Amino acid sequence: SVLPAARGRASVDRYKNYTTIAMSVPHTEGDYSRHSWCAHFIEVRVDEDFGTVRVSRVVSALDSGRLYNPKLAESQWKGGIIMGIGQALLEEGIVDRRHGRIVNDNLADYLVPTNADIPDIEVISVGIPDLHSSVLGGKGVGELAIVGVAPAIANAVFHATGKRIRDLPITLEKLI
Repeated sequence: SVLPAARGRASVDRYKNYTTIAMSVPHTEGDYSRHSWCAHFIEVRVDEDFGTVRVSRVVSALDSGRLYNPKLAESQWKGGIIMGIGQALLEEGIVDRRHGRIVNDNLADYLVPTNADIPDIEVISVGIPDLHSSVLGGKGVGELAIVGVAPAIANAVFHATGKRIRDLPITLEKLI
């Protein structure tokens, strides 16, 4: 952002404590890493007869530094975990190769997670204020939680079935 035209020293000093993304230091510059991080622990149940995979438990530990609004951060994290479950088990864009059109281009055909697909999700904030990251010690919350969910589900499926699935979503055809 651009500071308003200075009308004397007082108006310039008023803006010196404000920063924008453009003025912040990149996460990898300097002597400290200022990245947010998370670890997911996911338990799945696989029905051998039908080849269905259900997530039965999720516990995630996340570090976003100081949480300015803990309830909002928890909701963001849970939303990201739900998106990761959808990515791993349900969501797939099917393209007609002949005509180049998306076949499942509506909510009747494109599967997304619903309440029945989502178990209780426990999120744990392990962050402490990171004053190297920002003045108040906070780091990114955003969609931090989505990052490792699909690989954690794929690993849980591997441990349950012995079959390594390397492309998403994990479907019956891939488990056979």
